[in-house]
Amino acid sequence: MSQQRAEPPVGGTRALLQSLLPSLVPSERRVAQLCVTDPEEVAQLSVTELAQRTDTSPATVVRACKSLGFDGFQHLRQFLLRDLGAAAWGTVHAPEEIPGAAGSTEHLVNGLFTRAASEIRSALGALDYEAFDDAAAAIRSCRRLLVVGNGASLPPAQSIALRFTSTGRMCEAPADIVSQHVAAKLLTPDDVCLAVSDSGMNTFTLRSVRLASEQGAVVVGITSYAKSALAELSTHALVAGAEFHSWNDETVIGNIVQMLLLSALHSAATSGLPEAEAAKAEVLREVLTMVVEDGDSPESHQ
Repeated sequence: MSQQRAEPPVGGTRALLQSLLPSLVPSERRVAQLCVTDPEEVAQLSVTELAQRTDTSPATVVRACKSLGFDGFQHLRQFLLRDLGAAAWGTVHAPEEIPGAAGSTEHLVNGLFTRAASEIRSALGALDYEAFDDAAAAIRSCRRLLVVGNGASLPPAQSIALRFTSTGRMCEAPADIVSQHVAAKLLTPDDVCLAVSDSGMNTFTLRSVRLASEQGAVVVGITSYAKSALAELSTHALVAGAEFHSWNDETVIGNIVQMLLLSALHSAATSGLPEAEAAKAEVLREVLTMVVEDGDSPESHQ
């Protein structure tokens, strides 16, 4: 797979670097990691100074930048400086501006939401929008849609399968592994396998993807890492959310990015389809019959 020239959106450079970190050799990874953890310092360094800071060589610094998709260190440095300038005009709250006293529940909850909102804005740094359009088009026209996900990626996979079903795009999303593999084995070149794996390395999900590929089906992969096994196996790899893994706590944040990206994919794949609008209306009527009080008509609650 050829290396695509890096052109991250404003605020997305760190997210792009984070998505590629696992694919680098250790010496190159040290260079990229410092760019992620301290872009302000790196943006002020020369190639030689960065090599000294990371215990590498100038040649390794240049090689790391090229492995990340940049022409060289100056090219990467331009994007870091651009993002730092943009951040200076942003609205991210400083820790002392987060509501609530330090250590309080109010401060904890507000801090988590503030941090998530900030990171979500830059989560798309590694997303290939052309691949996104191709994935949406494939889902829009496929005969059969199979959604697979396991572990922490199972809830987003199940959720988006329900959304597709609710808009008339009949699909299946088996929760158990055997059923996933059997369903993938029965796909055809007219079908799509939508695979969700944050790490891109879940063995069970990858097995379904390989089976789907063997049958000629289109594979759309949702993952955080651009060089993961899932990204490499996918016909269309949609990469976003790796920067959330730099949060050194136990919050499950990656799924937020997965769900947002899957929701965008669903919207693109079903937008403007008359059958989708008709299906949504039917689903709404059915849901209302479940929640209205006895004697009320669903129409009175619309």
